[in-house]
Amino acid sequence: GLLVGNEERDDAAVLDLGDGTAVISTTDFFMPIVDDPEDFGRIASVNAISDVYAMGGRPILAIAILGWPIGQIPPEIANRVIEGSRNACSEAGIPLAGGHSIDSPEPIFGLAVTGRVELQHLKRNAGAQPGALLYLTKPLGVGILSTAQKKDKLQAAHSTLARDSMIRLNEIGTTFGKLPFVQAMTDVTGFGLLGHLVEMCEASGVSAALAMSQVPLLDREALMYYLTEKCIPGGTGRNWESYGHKIGQLTEVQRSLLCDPQTSGGLLVAVDPLEKEAFENTAAEHGLRLDPIGQILARDAGEPLVQVHE
Repeated sequence: GLLVGNEERDDAAVLDLGDGTAVISTTDFFMPIVDDPEDFGRIASVNAISDVYAMGGRPILAIAILGWPIGQIPPEIANRVIEGSRNACSEAGIPLAGGHSIDSPEPIFGLAVTGRVELQHLKRNAGAQPGALLYLTKPLGVGILSTAQKKDKLQAAHSTLARDSMIRLNEIGTTFGKLPFVQAMTDVTGFGLLGHLVEMCEASGVSAALAMSQVPLLDREALMYYLTEKCIPGGTGRNWESYGHKIGQLTEVQRSLLCDPQTSGGLLVAVDPLEKEAFENTAAEHGLRLDPIGQILARDAGEPLVQVHE
């Protein structure tokens, strides 16, 4: 039967196949966030596949979703978008096995992705226990940099920062799925780090504390500069409006970073504190140097769901 569906607010739908394994199904698509067609296809695909990794699963198949303004943008450019998608899929070891396209006023691209997972390795955004350490596998700041690019304020030195992060697959999620001491996992996307942490806390019946100085940023100096230049995505304010009342006191800079909507962001992982070393070693074996960014706490009705300190 259906293990994870709409009610759970998790990363993907999960169907128990009755033989100790489950099928994972997810979709994501959006309008261009970068100018380069290949990069657009690749980022949209990495972003869609991420939801399978966030459940501890392994992707097995993808089909494409394409909307294209026929007669306005040449079809060759759509082919380049699909080529970028093929690159991402082949890096993930899956076929891009079909899809559907429509005539639309704006370009749209994304994937529907199918994955599988052994039930014992399924990770949800629920299950985080008080004391657990929190880790984030990709730095924040993609939204700010993308907005700087839209406003033609992005400096050449920073031109690939966001792109290089967004095209990186979260395939380490499959490895984390196999670790029994990983209690909960989700990917950080449009709601920003705080929004996805709030979801994890609510699903797990806990609260959390974040250490701002430990939260990885793409380039702190660059992000500070773009914040003074008012390169703040519209999504940041909308995010804060939807869950700000659940958060302790924040400075304006903290809010702009922690609510920054990510595209193809990293994995947020809650880990048994007794297995800190084992977890960090596993990450290091896969080329990731991770340090805790915060901790899960017992829920206290009088306190904010998430508190942030320096």
